[in-house]
Amino acid sequence: MGGAYVVTGGAGFIGSHLVEGLLARGDEVVVLDDLSTGQMANLRSVQDHPRLRVVVGSVLDELIVDDLIHRCDGVVHLAAAVGVKLIIDKPLWSFTTNTRGSEIVISTAHRYRKRILVASTSEVYGKNSAVGLTEDADRILGPTTTARWAYSTAKAADEILALSYHRERGLPATIVRLFNTVGPRQSPAYGMVIPRMAHQAVQDRPVTVFGDGQQSRCFCHVRDVVDALVRLLDEPASHGEVYNVGSSEEITIADLARRIVAASGSSSPIEFVPYAKAYGVGFEDMRRRVPNTDKLSALIDWQPRADLNDILTGVIDEARIQLVATTEKAIDLRDGVHVPTAAV
Repeated sequence: MGGAYVVTGGAGFIGSHLVEGLLARGDEVVVLDDLSTGQMANLRSVQDHPRLRVVVGSVLDELIVDDLIHRCDGVVHLAAAVGVKLIIDKPLWSFTTNTRGSEIVISTAHRYRKRILVASTSEVYGKNSAVGLTEDADRILGPTTTARWAYSTAKAADEILALSYHRERGLPATIVRLFNTVGPRQSPAYGMVIPRMAHQAVQDRPVTVFGDGQQSRCFCHVRDVVDALVRLLDEPASHGEVYNVGSSEEITIADLARRIVAASGSSSPIEFVPYAKAYGVGFEDMRRRVPNTDKLSALIDWQPRADLNDILTGVIDEARIQLVATTEKAIDLRDGVHVPTAAV
């Protein structure tokens, strides 16, 4: 018999895949999501599942959070403002959601002695460009006047809070620092680079690369990330620890754009856009972001199974499907035929 979990942000990209994974192994799941960036369509494959309940609400609502957590066995806290564009565009809302929301969820988990898995981010490392970042690597941040570093600071505060509850009050808490994660249902909005480039390429529009394109990243398939999260939930030895979750297959963003154009058979040119034009004056980025996942592998024998070719093939295929659906909808609307949103 499975457990019962609250998944905050469960209608989001990673959250919806986690919900599917938990249901598949027999768990009961309650999703709490305000649908600010998540959407019900992400849960379409399991929307009628008898062990799933969806609550539309915010992690800032203490009464809702209290009611849901006291009934569960554990919590996976994924709800957060994510994506570079959203953080830049809505800094106050993002910071409040990522700090106050986590404070409410973590303190409520402690109140009822519930196991909690808190999703953090590789952004906490800031401008540390060491190859093979370990969990105890230094954080190197820019000034507080730069909005980019507010996200890193907020997520670091979440980590400190959860770890302090563990050390001082015995909260069974685990922190996961998620590196770039990609896969089905990831929106091209909010600065998510691979789906954005894939959508541009399948439409033969210019594929935009911000900066000089020599900044490098590693991309992990969401299925592999969810596999790590689910297995960590069952591992008491993870309590009070921090784990990197991501791939170490590194690529520059310029090379990524070229591979997406080639893989999609696109005629798109590659267009380099200055950071100041994309995000405003004063934007800062990090040159490299490569994780070391030895600590995670030693605990649960985990390695990513999907490589970048697998990831790009899937994202490009999804972008093509969405392009066809959008085109067909536009044609039907032009001809005076109303097509319900669910049909596309």
